[in-house]
Amino acid sequence: MAESRVSTPLPLYLRVAASLRDDLAHRRITPGARLPSERSLANRFRVNRQTVRSALQLLRQEGLVATERRGTFAAAGPAAPSGGRVLVPAGAGIAGPAGMADFPCGPVTASLDAVTGICWEPVPAGPAGRLGLAAGEPSLVHRYRVPGPRGAVLQEALTRFSRHALAEVPELARLRRTADRPADPDLRPLYRWMRRAGLRLTRRESIGVDTGIRTGIGTGAFLSVHREVRDQHGHVLELTDLRFAPDHAGLTYEFTG
Repeated sequence: MAESRVSTPLPLYLRVAASLRDDLAHRRITPGARLPSERSLANRFRVNRQTVRSALQLLRQEGLVATERRGTFAAAGPAAPSGGRVLVPAGAGIAGPAGMADFPCGPVTASLDAVTGICWEPVPAGPAGRLGLAAGEPSLVHRYRVPGPRGAVLQEALTRFSRHALAEVPELARLRRTADRPADPDLRPLYRWMRRAGLRLTRRESIGVDTGIRTGIGTGAFLSVHREVRDQHGHVLELTDLRFAPDHAGLTYEFTG
């Protein structure tokens, strides 16, 4: 797919949210501090108050601010994921203090003959909002697939990266340029690249079982994993959806505090 040279204009509320997110990340608004009033923010960004409310709602959803009767305040620290502790793969392949295994499928990534690809393409509305993008705005997309016998698919993964990830991680930023994209990209060191860029990572994975023919894995049930990786400021860096044939899942998890 050819890279788009025309950027989709961002809605005003996303521009306001991006600017406030940057203020929070760089401590221009300190943790626990009260944000300026809606009127003040509307004057600062030259938008109406409804646009400011929409931006603040997005930041609340990201866990970066909280609103109470006295006003809206910066979160005291990175938002803890809801719904339980973070699950981190255990076993070979884990590297560094963040407990992050090789991208995208952990230790098995290095041991299987995978087909990979990377492109620059529009992001659908659902994941776009989580990534801080407008619906249809292009971003970097990585695909990973392990083929099996007779056309079966043993493992596959689809990853979409946020604008923040591309801005902070030089190795990803270079992949925006078509000329710098290898035919068979190796992103296994991705989490080491992120840590080298000064990002402290939190990975949350939701695991389920799905059925039916959907990805070439077959007609039976398969394991599905949805991964969200955030940095220390709560910015979403990537969203990854993985699927495994039952006899090729091979994932072991341990709880970490």
